[in-house]
Amino acid sequence: MTKPRIINSINQQKHNLGRVVSIIGTIILVAIINHTAGMTNALLSMVGVMIGITFVMGNFGFTGGWIAWINRRDGRGLRAQMLILALASALFYPILAQGSLFGNDVTGFVAPIGIAAIFGSFLFGIGMQFGGCCASGVLSWAGAGSVRIFITLFGFIAGSVWGAYDIAFWRSLPGTPINLTTEFGVVGGLGVTLIICAFVIVLTLFFEKRRYGKILTYDADQSQTGRLKRLVQGQWPIIAVILLLVLANFLTLLIAGRPWGVTSAFALWGSKALTVTGADLSGWSYWNNSEPLNRSIFFDVTSVMNIGIFLGSLIAAQILGTFKLNWNIGLKLVVVSLIGGLMLGYGSRIAYGCNIGAFFSGISSASLSGWIWFVSAFIGNIFGTALKKRMAL
Repeated sequence: MTKPRIINSINQQKHNLGRVVSIIGTIILVAIINHTAGMTNALLSMVGVMIGITFVMGNFGFTGGWIAWINRRDGRGLRAQMLILALASALFYPILAQGSLFGNDVTGFVAPIGIAAIFGSFLFGIGMQFGGCCASGVLSWAGAGSVRIFITLFGFIAGSVWGAYDIAFWRSLPGTPINLTTEFGVVGGLGVTLIICAFVIVLTLFFEKRRYGKILTYDADQSQTGRLKRLVQGQWPIIAVILLLVLANFLTLLIAGRPWGVTSAFALWGSKALTVTGADLSGWSYWNNSEPLNRSIFFDVTSVMNIGIFLGSLIAAQILGTFKLNWNIGLKLVVVSLIGGLMLGYGSRIAYGCNIGAFFSGISSASLSGWIWFVSAFIGNIFGTALKKRMAL
């Protein structure tokens, strides 16, 4: 056997071992969550696993779609996000207006519109550029083996704790929650959301056609062999990604009684780490209810879903054979990633959430603040892009 074939054989064995270990490890951890916190949280962790696999296999991310539009006027990612919002809203609005799902109480994420939300989302948008990801992306990319994103995640957690520490000031500022279904009814509120989604889609089509002379499409092998190959080798069809993410949020609503969120868990993890060092957080208004600090994170809905997303991404990366920790990171990138993470964490905490809790789940909850968050965070992305170019990052 030649040397290249031996190396390939060893690499294949490593990939096979990684797949087995990641899957078995996930099963064991889900079982531990079930034993510690019960079936509900175990099921939510499995929803998280599904989300992580979808992100990696579908090569999908919120940040990537925004960057593609800002830098290249490629609107495919933004159009996909608008379709996700439209479908989720059509599904959620009547359910949340009724307040129950299959007999269980459900509530949405309707955040106040004010200075805190606008500034926080703008800061989050800059952080997306500097950190290289968003809230869901930091979990999926870290799980897929990006060392750089692990650094962003560390900053994200630190920034979330910082935001929790300062939260009393930001919550003292005026803000008004506006629920579209309360203001216009289910049909009227959904109509407003669908019109905005359609406007964004048309806008991307217009500028994309002007830039490229055509509308960009997702390349896809439509043969049966191609479909099966893509199922196990990634590049899932965008329609599958859209439907799976909407389904994941619906399952979260069904099981947890509220939509999908991400960043509150980072504040919890960082705060628990502080208490281990002996820090007293009892004076923080954010932790008026100290119960989450005193028990396992497996009892926290957001935490178990985040763990699931990380593990699902790890499994997918192992299946694809793309998991590889690259430690060759320059100091400049380390610093920028940390700063980006701090912006992401602090911004999301004061803005009532991130691209998932405030944007995806917020808009799906008929909260007008979700659209305000989108506009402000997008402007932050544009500003962050300009800063990166100016700083030659």
